[in-house]
Parts: sequence; structure tokens; C-alpha cells
Amino acid sequence: MPRVKTGVTRHRRHKKVLKLTKGFRGTNNRLYKRASEALLHAGQYAYIGRKLRKRDMRKLWILRVSAAVKEADETLNYSRFMNLLKKADIQLNRKMLSELAIADFSAFKSLVSKVRG
Repeated sequence: MPRVKTGVTRHRRHKKVLKLTKGFRGTNNRLYKRASEALLHAGQYAYIGRKLRKRDMRKLWILRVSAAVKEADETLNYSRFMNLLKKADIQLNRKMLSELAIADFSAFKSLVSKVRG
């Protein structure tokens, strides 16, 4: 049985990793071993970042809704507003409430008054 050399396969694998690490700093985009380690870490950071983005967006929506509620009714705060929404059986999530507050504040104001009354 003939001996199989890994030259072409290894070269392709290295090229694939180096292509993925293009733009990384220092030798992390030039040396295969450093590049493959950097690529592993980059994947971990990307995975964590996807989770953090969801958390950050929820924080942003809450901030926006809270500010809009304060502007619409000075006596009402965010937590009371969300509680009143739940009691009124209005099922709007925070993202949609935030979009409503930005795009159509008059509709948001009427929603606050409906929940209040």
C-alpha cells in the first residue's frame, strides 16, 4: 500500500483557517497555530456576544418604555405600567412597546391612558 502524504489536505486546511482570521492583529492572521487558537477564541466571543446582545436589547427597550411612560404620565412608572398592561390583558412585548413609543408617541400615550383608566 502506498504512503499517503498530507501536503495538499494540510495546505487547504491551513489556508481555510488563515482566510477566516484575516484582519486579526499581529501574527494571529499569519501563523497557522496562532491563527487557529485565535479563531477558537473568536468563536467563543461571538457565541457569548450573541447572548449579551439579547440582554442589551432588552435593557434598551425597558429604558425606552420607561422614559416614554414618564413623559406620557408623570405619576406612573415602568413597573406599574407593565403591571397595568398585564391586568388589562394587553399582550405587547417590550420591543413593540419601545417601537410604538418611538414611532407613534400619540398612540403610546393613548395606550397609557387606556391602561390608566
